[in-house]
Amino acid sequence: MDAIVMAAGEGRRLRPITERWPKPILPIDGRAVVATLVGQLRTEGLGPITVVTGHLAEQVEELLAGLDVRFARQPEPDGSADAVRRALAAGAKVPALVCGADTVFQPGDLAAVAGAAGDGAIGYRSHPRMPRIELSDGLVLRVVSPNPDLPWTPAPLWLLTERIELDDLPGPPYELAAAFQRSIDAGMSITAVEIRPTRDLTEPVDLVRENFPYLGG
Repeated sequence: MDAIVMAAGEGRRLRPITERWPKPILPIDGRAVVATLVGQLRTEGLGPITVVTGHLAEQVEELLAGLDVRFARQPEPDGSADAVRRALAAGAKVPALVCGADTVFQPGDLAAVAGAAGDGAIGYRSHPRMPRIELSDGLVLRVVSPNPDLPWTPAPLWLLTERIELDDLPGPPYELAAAFQRSIDAGMSITAVEIRPTRDLTEPVDLVRENFPYLGG
């Protein structure tokens, strides 16, 4: 199965660091997070891999040169659905596993979402800072819920099938969420796949937390 890695974002919450370096090449455990992700995808049998680059694209592409990945450029920060469309235009095919380039997943979780049944799937986990997701009987009801008391959050991990339309969506952010929600509202079954805790680069403190464990919480 194809994999699409979204590595084009500006990483605004990590500024000013991301004014100099794109978020995907920042480290977790001292290794660029996008390199770790590409390795995980390969280990779990997913590919060909298309990496969508944009902000400081040359740095991401140079880092991954020689790793047998395809690149697609997103010249402007036009959102997640546009990033996926550019990957498809560059040769990626559905069904495809779509994932964010700022997250390290635990072994087997990428393959678990890729192998889910239904018209599509979304990985979810417990996370303190992200939007909530509403679930029922193994399916997603609301991809982004306004209820802050719900226990789960969507991960940047999506199984995209030919049934999920990416056209005529509102602008960023959360374009993929809007596409999946539109499919749910139309009666499609979007499977909810529980994954284990992820390691993410969202704010500057995450760079300390994920690389210097001796400093504690």
